[in-house]
Amino acid sequence: MTNLDARTLTLADFPDAVGECLKEFFDSQRPLINTIDPVITQAVSYLEDMVLGGGKRMRPMFAWAGYLGAGGTEIEDPAAVLRAVSALEFIQACALIHDDIIDESDTRRGSPTVHRRVEALHKDNTWNGDAADFGIGVAILIGDLALSWAEEMLQSSGLSPAALARVRGPWSAMKTEVISGQILDITVESSGNESAEIAEKVNRFKTAAYTIERPLHIGAAIADADDNLVQAFRGFGQDIGIAFQLQDDILGVFGDPAITGKPAGDDLREGKRTVLLAQALRQADLTAPEKAKQLRQGIGKTADPQELATLAAIIDEMGAQQVVEKRIAELTASGLAHLDDAPLPDHIRAALHELAIRATKRAV
Repeated sequence: MTNLDARTLTLADFPDAVGECLKEFFDSQRPLINTIDPVITQAVSYLEDMVLGGGKRMRPMFAWAGYLGAGGTEIEDPAAVLRAVSALEFIQACALIHDDIIDESDTRRGSPTVHRRVEALHKDNTWNGDAADFGIGVAILIGDLALSWAEEMLQSSGLSPAALARVRGPWSAMKTEVISGQILDITVESSGNESAEIAEKVNRFKTAAYTIERPLHIGAAIADADDNLVQAFRGFGQDIGIAFQLQDDILGVFGDPAITGKPAGDDLREGKRTVLLAQALRQADLTAPEKAKQLRQGIGKTADPQELATLAAIIDEMGAQQVVEKRIAELTASGLAHLDDAPLPDHIRAALHELAIRATKRAV
């Protein structure tokens, strides 16, 4: 990657380039890890499988777009920037590992979640204590390691001291926002808050901020972009990021497991308080109170596939999906409008448009 020419790295090539950077980072950590204990080597292998085994590399891609859009190739070495933005995949890994524990999820991208893999290790070896508790404990620490390695990969990327100083603000804000969004999410679930407005706030801070808004901000900061461009990127990122999560909410109820990699109706099993659910309850309270009662009694309280299918059918009958799809379209339009007057090269504007459509039009 040291001789990378940013102008030759297409969107199609980008995920593989990020994967190569991540593999190089794991290889650089292996000598230290292997000197500690085979137990640690095995734990890291779970993280490595997750980080290298899939994902769209969306967060690094948006950060890269922010860097290119601000003319960053004249300011910072592209190879160093690629390593720096690839570190966002460790933030993602930390968030997913911890989220899967909180949601008691069994699968991620069609494979067992990290805590379930560690739990199986405990069972296979007939170790002492509770296997599920062991799985959760080790997985939490693996997620913590991912967060630590995100920082290490950023700091060792080769960015100039000036770029590292510029990126500190959005990088730190991103970490605070995603953790705060997760706290808000589980609080809303536990309290049973049915507000669509609070659900959208969760979407902004748990997903939108660290998926699109802050990665764009990080890339722009590396390139020393002016404030007007940063604000255009952030406006775009916030709207498209929320639209992305709204589409994810639809997939969480109606998605095909072969596409989503998670069981059908997983959000209903977990009791997710989404905008989709809030809209369904709002309409059911007005037109079908008995079905509103059925939703409230079932959400987060059953894992039976037939019961989950019944709950999904009620949400569909209430027209909630159509309402949310309209909101996705509005947010997509407003997000793209932020780029209309931004001082961007045409090919970057077109690339961001393509990424926005990819993020908000995923198949159910």
